[in-house]
Amino acid sequence: MFENAAADRMSLLRTESAFQILAKAQALEAQGRHIIHMEIGQPDFKTPQNIIDAAYRAMNEGYTGYTPTPGLLPVRQTIAEYAAGQKKITASADEVVIVPGGKPVMFYTMLMLVNPGDEVVYPNPSFPIYESCISFAGGVPVPLKLSAENDFRLDIAGFRRLITPKTKLVIINSPSNPTGGVFTPADVRAIAEVLQDRPDIFVLSDEIYDRLIFEGEAFSIASLPGFKDRTVILDGFSKTYAMTGWRLGYAILHKELAAHMSMLMVNSNSCAAAFSQMAAVEALTGPQTAVDAMRAAFLERRDVLVEALNKIDGITCCLPKGAFYAFPDISAFGISSEEFASRLLEEAGVAAAHGTAFGAFGEGYVRLSYATSVENIRIAAERIERFCGGL
Repeated sequence: MFENAAADRMSLLRTESAFQILAKAQALEAQGRHIIHMEIGQPDFKTPQNIIDAAYRAMNEGYTGYTPTPGLLPVRQTIAEYAAGQKKITASADEVVIVPGGKPVMFYTMLMLVNPGDEVVYPNPSFPIYESCISFAGGVPVPLKLSAENDFRLDIAGFRRLITPKTKLVIINSPSNPTGGVFTPADVRAIAEVLQDRPDIFVLSDEIYDRLIFEGEAFSIASLPGFKDRTVILDGFSKTYAMTGWRLGYAILHKELAAHMSMLMVNSNSCAAAFSQMAAVEALTGPQTAVDAMRAAFLERRDVLVEALNKIDGITCCLPKGAFYAFPDISAFGISSEEFASRLLEEAGVAAAHGTAFGAFGEGYVRLSYATSVENIRIAAERIERFCGGL
């Protein structure tokens, strides 16, 4: 009955393998195994209490119904003001669309900009949903290889070669999932220089980790002259404020594009939850001490994990400049990244995501999230070392 039920386009979608690995790890835990979870990109901290309290107040004040599709006006205005300080751009409320999580911005951007046959240049390895969205919209995914030899920064010569008359969109993700790499201001300016004479090419700038940079400051391409109107900024609250389950993200984009995105929203999600939107105001305008404390904790964990990994024979690992992921090279062991990660979970009790979950250029790597305690990281490192010694 269901053999041919699904539309052909469903075959174009990829899954997010980290959730499959999580399910497998949880099944092992149900059998009594002790598992160190380093597969999921989720802060292990509680949402700051002031944000929780703000949502509770909002619910009691009646913020439990529909809102305007792009979001409540005061909330969009708050986001625009925040962007002026954090991203160094001037935006208005009508250039902000609030959505349930960051992924809708990816899908909506492809659906409103990419025609069948248009090429989209995207980093690889990278968040797997980029490629899914490109293909689903009928676009042609064009991977830009990120390499450990370059600290997972921009290869400007390689990028320039990928731009063709068919290019419609370029995706930037800095800091990066899964590598933790950061494009420097010079890298971003180099991208802008290549695109300067191609005003028909838009940019999707995924800035969801821009408060989790360990060296220097975030630098948005939208802050450069001529690029704000051709850039769709993706941001949200899940990583910075440990609000993954709140499902709250936003796009900042030209008001004409914002109208298109709102049309996609009204046809799919109607609106983001009203009380979550009100909690977002508290997140952006309230005390940032919890954010600073989380960032400091991630920095400490990064240093512990990377130092331990680089002491293991056969493993080399770049020092991530942002986010909360390490992307060690395990190619010396002569097995695929998928086999390495699978056996690491089954034999050593450490859940990691295999590099090819993030694209073909992720082969030879695994992703380890250090959004877990230092104690867990030390235990995991010991288990990884013993596991590698037996390969």
